[in-house]
Amino acid sequence: MSTGTLPVLDLAPELVQAAQVSKAWPFEEARRIVERLKRQGRPDGPVLFETGYGPSGLPHIGTFGEVARTTMVRNAFRLLTEDKIPTRLLSFSDDLDGLRKVPTNVPNQEMMQAYIGKPLTRVPDPFSNEYPSFGAANNARLRAFLDGFGFEYEFASATDYYTSGRFDKALKRMLEVYDEVMEIILPTLGPDRRATYSPFLPISPTTGVVLQVPMVDRDVEKGTVTYIDPDTNERVEVPVTGGSVKCQWKADWAMRWYALGVDYEMSGKDLIDSVKLSTRICRALGGEPPESFTYEHFLAENGEKISKSKGNGLTIEQWLTYADNDSLALYMYQKPKTAKRLSFEVIPRTVDEYFGFVDAYPRQPVEQQLGNPAWHIHSGHPPAEGTPIPFAMLLNLVSVSDATDKGVLWAYISRYMPHLTAATHDKLDRLAGYAIRYFNDVLKAGKHYVLPEGAIREALVALDAALAEMPATADADEIQTVVFDIGRKYFPDPNKKGPDGNPPGVSLDWFRGLYQVLLGQDQGPRFGSFVAIYGIPETRERIAKALRGELAAG
Repeated sequence: MSTGTLPVLDLAPELVQAAQVSKAWPFEEARRIVERLKRQGRPDGPVLFETGYGPSGLPHIGTFGEVARTTMVRNAFRLLTEDKIPTRLLSFSDDLDGLRKVPTNVPNQEMMQAYIGKPLTRVPDPFSNEYPSFGAANNARLRAFLDGFGFEYEFASATDYYTSGRFDKALKRMLEVYDEVMEIILPTLGPDRRATYSPFLPISPTTGVVLQVPMVDRDVEKGTVTYIDPDTNERVEVPVTGGSVKCQWKADWAMRWYALGVDYEMSGKDLIDSVKLSTRICRALGGEPPESFTYEHFLAENGEKISKSKGNGLTIEQWLTYADNDSLALYMYQKPKTAKRLSFEVIPRTVDEYFGFVDAYPRQPVEQQLGNPAWHIHSGHPPAEGTPIPFAMLLNLVSVSDATDKGVLWAYISRYMPHLTAATHDKLDRLAGYAIRYFNDVLKAGKHYVLPEGAIREALVALDAALAEMPATADADEIQTVVFDIGRKYFPDPNKKGPDGNPPGVSLDWFRGLYQVLLGQDQGPRFGSFVAIYGIPETRERIAKALRGELAAG
């Protein structure tokens, strides 16, 4: 199953030349693939990229991230080679695996318990019976999201590949090198596991369970293996072809690389040892393992690794409730070899970082453009502009206005920037909707306003008086100058310099105090810009409420 279309790349000579030396990680990876083709004497390719998915649980952001990152490397390779070498991206689902345990985040737990050990494509759909199996239901969820994002990929099911005979030749080869594979794997196992290990897992013709049993006989010429049925204690001979067996995990991965000729595949840090063993098995089969890339895992808010069976991290759906796809793609691009917490608080920052990269792109020389995440997120064609108002600013507008619909925010926006409308700036309009949802769902309960006392109270009184003297049309820079001057008077910092280049500057306590008293948080936007959008009269009214204790009383 293939879906999506490959984007048309700009193959301008200066871009292709810059790609040869770009230090952006996708280009560094792409150059490794070019060297692989030279080494193998395959200058014309084609190149097969692969991603893997284990549908034992619901797809999560890490699953998507692997496809997004691999796509970034694929596009970098296409530019590097002037798009002259055919490429494919195969998203492979290991849906013939046996169900080891029932995920905690799916319905009908008791029903599923009866199918422990059976292939995921033979476990009924616990959600709605819309799909023929649990594996098929999760595969559909993965494909729906990848399709929604516009990825160009081919979807592959292990069940289909095993049962259709597409792996038969590779499975027979695995049988031929059985002893070599055992020599690779057995030293890595404990005594109990060594006693039962085989690279082949028979699927019981009577119970349908994927069996973890030793082989008591093998016939390379017939292409069969024999095991003792754990229920009947009888000898059972089955072919290794046609879906009668599946391979153990590490052998399975290596067999797939060998059978399909995979050139590039990413995997998480927890699979480093598996990559090493599968690499050795692939070579024993007579193949060359793919170029590999090890990424760090996302961490849940408590620092645990995100698990699709636990459902303990941000889901794809949750991220997209509060931000567009583009910000999610940026989070995938940034520092793939560094562990990062994936929690609600990263969304606003990532959204504004994304728009910052988009805004910077047109002003950058070519070599910097190829290092800009916006090039990789948008396959070389970033939007012409970002957003005129940061997401963080919109969140603060929601906070002070108690907005529950976008019309309230647009009233402020249109007054500050009359040329902006929801009709002409749909991206900003969507951002306004995200801000309302994010504030009410994530931030509102954590707001804590501080009662102004001492120096912060005196400074607020002075700020109110200064704002009263300003025209309603004062711009953000004019207001910021007043805010800074008052801070310099009431919260001087002799170790910092003021606008005139002489000390004192302004202590951060002034801005922290403003945010805590007026916004109920420790950090906030550039205050002059906030006042310009929110309005001088509205800001003065908020200062008055704070001085009367109404905000802190809440």
